Amino acid sequence: MTEMAAIVDLHVIERLSARLCHELISPVAAIANGIELLSEEEPEFAREAAALVGESVRKASARLQFFRFAFGFGGGAMAGAPPHQLAAEFFGESRIGCDYSETARALSLEWQKLGCNLLLVAAEALPRGGEALLTATAGGVEVQASGEGSGASAEIREALSLATATADLTSRTVIAYLAGLIAQSLGCRIAVEDAPGNFRLRAAPTG
Repeated sequence: MTEMAAIVDLHVIERLSARLCHELISPVAAIANGIELLSEEEPEFAREAAALVGESVRKASARLQFFRFAFGFGGGAMAGAPPHQLAAEFFGESRIGCDYSETARALSLEWQKLGCNLLLVAAEALPRGGEALLTATAGGVEVQASGEGSGASAEIREALSLATATADLTSRTVIAYLAGLIAQSLGCRIAVEDAPGNFRLRAAPTG
C-alpha cells in the first residue's frame, strides 16, 4: 500500500477514537452489568449474568477484530480470520445484511480494507437497516446498498471526496473521510451513485 498523500492530523484521530469508543461502550457496559449480577446469590441471576457476559464479550471481540483490520491494517500478512469472516461476525448482530462476494474475497488485503470501510459507510447511511453487497469491479471495488432512507448524506459525500475540513469531521463522517484517504492511497476516488431505493459506493481509478 502506498503512503497516503494527505497527512492525518489530530482531528481525524480524535473523531476516529470517539467513534471506536461509541461502538464499544454498549457491549463493555453490558459486561460490567453482567459482572455485577454475578454477585447475586440466586442461581438464576448467575446464569443470566454469565450468558450476558459471554454474549457481550463476543460482540466486543467481533467489533474490535473488524475495526483492527478496517482501521489498522498496514500491509503485509494478516493474522487471524480473513476479512469476509470478520465482516460477517461484525454485521451478524446488526440490521444490515452483509454479502461479501467471492470476487471481493479474491482482492488484495489493501483493497479489502477499503471495501470494509465502504461497508461501514453504507451502514451509516442505512439507519433503519438494509442490505450491503461488496463486490470487485474492473480496477476497483464497490458496495451496492439498499434499504429505507435517503442514502448517503451530503456530509458523508463530502467526506468521501476529502472535501471536508478535518476540523469539521464528526464521529459520523470520519469513517467516510478515512475511506477517501485509503482510496486516494490506492490511486482511486469514491463516487456515489443513487437509484430509487438504493445507492452505490464505487471506488475507481482516478486516471
